[in-house]
Amino acid sequence: MDADRQSFEAYARARAAALSRHAYLLTGDHHLAEDLVQQTLLLVAGRWRRVVAGGDPDPYVRRVLYHQHVSWWRRRTRRVVEAPLDAADRPVADPADEVAVTLAVRNALARLAPRQRAALVLRYFEDLSEAQIADTLGCRVGTVKSQLRDGLARLRVLAPELAELLEVRS
Repeated sequence: MDADRQSFEAYARARAAALSRHAYLLTGDHHLAEDLVQQTLLLVAGRWRRVVAGGDPDPYVRRVLYHQHVSWWRRRTRRVVEAPLDAADRPVADPADEVAVTLAVRNALARLAPRQRAALVLRYFEDLSEAQIADTLGCRVGTVKSQLRDGLARLRVLAPELAELLEVRS
């Protein structure tokens, strides 16, 4: 049992930063991302022996991460709704192009449906194939293709300033 614990702890230390980045892209909030990663690792820890016996644990952990995010999103209606900031309270945008693009991508991703967001993050940020995405999300490849198509179309509407970036990635 001690070897399983050490194996899990080593995996968690090695992959925590990458999982946090992916969780942030899904949630758009650092604190929620940390909570999502912690919840995911708690769920995986209880099944670690079976997860490792199946081979590479990354696909399974990613699947748990994305499913947890969808579950959180579904429960969001029960949470307190945050009030939007007044125009005077909004942060001043950094003039750097990279920061502006980052903010635009983050805001546009936050306005997508959870499955579209997950499909786009897995495809364009994790560079997974459509088959790997389907496996991670527990759906068919055709569903992944339609989620990617619809998500990109919605991004073009929500963030026309990203059109150049979307054309390069498509």
